[in-house]
Amino acid sequence: MLLRAWLFLGIICAALQLTGFFAVLWHAGAPTGPGSPLHHAHQQATTMTFLGMIAGQIGSAFAARTDRASLRSIGVFTNTLLLWGIAFELALAAVFSDTPPLQTLRGTAALTPRMLALVVVPTRWPAGR
Repeated sequence: MLLRAWLFLGIICAALQLTGFFAVLWHAGAPTGPGSPLHHAHQQATTMTFLGMIAGQIGSAFAARTDRASLRSIGVFTNTLLLWGIAFELALAAVFSDTPPLQTLRGTAALTPRMLALVVVPTRWPAGR
């Protein structure tokens, strides 16, 4: 189980997080410090990475529920404690990502709906960002 969680799922989560970061901040080598034109984009990319970590942990929690049966066969809503934990985690992530004093503290910025869709449905980046 550790090999599955750390190697297989961990590599997938890391790849998706990096993809989300670079999908938001695609200006390699440009300065991103305070006052630079890309500072806000860098904060959004940081927020995307934070939310990507959370999404990866939620996916891993569902994937680790059983070794043999599919999630469809055991049911998504059968573990209410897991669902409450996920709801609390998402609420806390929203507070950290969207509250201005916490944005300043953590160096994050609010994401656009298209960026949030990339976290929720990582199938493809919508054209025309």
